[in-house]
Amino acid sequence: MAALALACTSCATGTAADAGTDRNAGSPPDRAAAATTAFAPYVSATTAAGTDGSGSPDTYNLAFVVTGGTGSCTPAWGGTAAYDSAAVKARVAKLTASGADVRVSFGGAAGTEPALACGSVDDLVAAYTKALDAVGATKADFDIEGDALTDSASVALRNKAIVQLQEERELDVTYTLPVMPDGLEKSGTALLADAAERGVRLSAVNIMAMNYGASYTGNMGDYAVRAARAAHGQIAATLKLSSARAWASLHITAMAGVNDVAGETFTLADAARLRRFAREEGVGALSMWATFRDRACADGVSTATASDTCSGVEQTAGAFAEALASD
Repeated sequence: MAALALACTSCATGTAADAGTDRNAGSPPDRAAAATTAFAPYVSATTAAGTDGSGSPDTYNLAFVVTGGTGSCTPAWGGTAAYDSAAVKARVAKLTASGADVRVSFGGAAGTEPALACGSVDDLVAAYTKALDAVGATKADFDIEGDALTDSASVALRNKAIVQLQEERELDVTYTLPVMPDGLEKSGTALLADAAERGVRLSAVNIMAMNYGASYTGNMGDYAVRAARAAHGQIAATLKLSSARAWASLHITAMAGVNDVAGETFTLADAARLRRFAREEGVGALSMWATFRDRACADGVSTATASDTCSGVEQTAGAFAEALASD
């Protein structure tokens, strides 16, 4: 996800067979398939949108924490707002007033995720801690894409830091990774394997079901379902999970409306279909990029390309949230 948009990444992977049992130390806690599929949209950490509460989110993903400048290990919201910004704290207080939780999302497609800038595990732990504690969050998401996926040094440093954080506090951790209709790319499964080997306790893997590339001109709902099925098998195999737990440990993020790749549009019908599929399979959560795009574009705003302020399709405000959240 970019400065507030997701990047397109290419990959070529296949699916993996279901592992059947849960043996890995980094696996999520014992649980059955998700009783309900939660709704956890991405929101701007700094700017409120009238559609933030649409669909009554269970959790908000606060986008994004990156470093606050070249060579800096200090976290900042969007790279500009201080990690201890009073305005961000006030915004989080309003978001959680409904009873929803917040998950701090580190990384995205723009800016520098702290693991790429901090020089040691202790420095990285301190950076993550500052952002989490500033808003009282006990949940963290790591959105790793682009060149960061293949940077083995930062992958290892991040996973070591997460382990240390989880030794020090109760921290629910998810990884958000790019996906294609055929599944996670090899660098994504390698990142998960490293996390499991080091003892990271992952509660979920969130796949970005969007921006597949110019050759993918079919139905985006079909692609999202295909990607979810493929990623489910890979998660089961890599994290040594049963089929049911792999579904419960899968989150799916769609980009509402017009995507960044020409010809890709995720419609309201696609959203309704994805919700039905998620409920049938016991998917842990559905997410959306992003609440501030969940409205029709104003007159004069081009709908030929993705906008940071609207979906590019005909809709009522909040309609994508309602479609993804409703049973």
